[in-house]
Amino acid sequence: MLPVRLIPRLDIKGPNVVKGIHLEGLRVIGRPDKMARYYYEAGADELFFMDTVASLYERNSLGEIISKTASEIFIPLTVGGGLRTLQDMAMVLRAGADKVCLNTAAIKNPHIIKESSRTLGSSTIVVAIEAIREPNGNYLAYTDNGREYTGVDVFEWAKKVEELGAGEIVLTSVDKEGTGEGFDLELIQRVSENASIPVIAHGGAGSHQHIIDVIKIGKADAVATASVLHYEYARNNLLDSTDSSEGNTEFIRSGRSFKNFQTSTIGDIKSEMLDADLAVRI
Repeated sequence: MLPVRLIPRLDIKGPNVVKGIHLEGLRVIGRPDKMARYYYEAGADELFFMDTVASLYERNSLGEIISKTASEIFIPLTVGGGLRTLQDMAMVLRAGADKVCLNTAAIKNPHIIKESSRTLGSSTIVVAIEAIREPNGNYLAYTDNGREYTGVDVFEWAKKVEELGAGEIVLTSVDKEGTGEGFDLELIQRVSENASIPVIAHGGAGSHQHIIDVIKIGKADAVATASVLHYEYARNNLLDSTDSSEGNTEFIRSGRSFKNFQTSTIGDIKSEMLDADLAVRI
């Protein structure tokens, strides 16, 4: 069994890392360069940067942040948000990213997955699927941080993504994201068991056990986490050097965000994963 990857996800708005619930209500956590280095030194296997407003403004503006991060850390870096063309993808790869993540562009033009995987290599292409469970029990894919309805069935789309040449899927339950209630295990298990490419679970982790469950029960190959790690970071780093104009800092300072989460370090989480007989890199 390959080691399970633990991947801090940093959602970025302007100069800051932000965190919300259901991908909305963004609250400032810290600066991406400082947080990236902190997680790298703490033992993260990879990092995931997402420009949260890139699709809205039809551009990814993380070039400077990517370059700075890539010069200081030496683990794979995936970057997403606003990437619509091969030129966009090449730009962030030249800046220092190792992989690019597509969502809106892939839904609108699935051929971009095939084109980019052939040109840049399938291992470079990650497709994000933002899933919402409908009242009838069906799961549909959304775009723009879960705001834009597409009508696309998640399970059919996951299969097509693989067929078109994507190297990985990052699967987010918008319903669970930011809640600390645990992952949508049904969603993740169904996609994981029907995909031969790695599935990265995202959205809902509130404890170490949730992360263990999504691997053992959900069959995910990796876990992208935010709140469980970010709130521990915020507690200890007091939001140094953030720009409060980009989001709400007082809510994080108050500590009220922490109540649903077993805030922790990467080392603590990996230790419990080892105790649960999961392979991880130490």
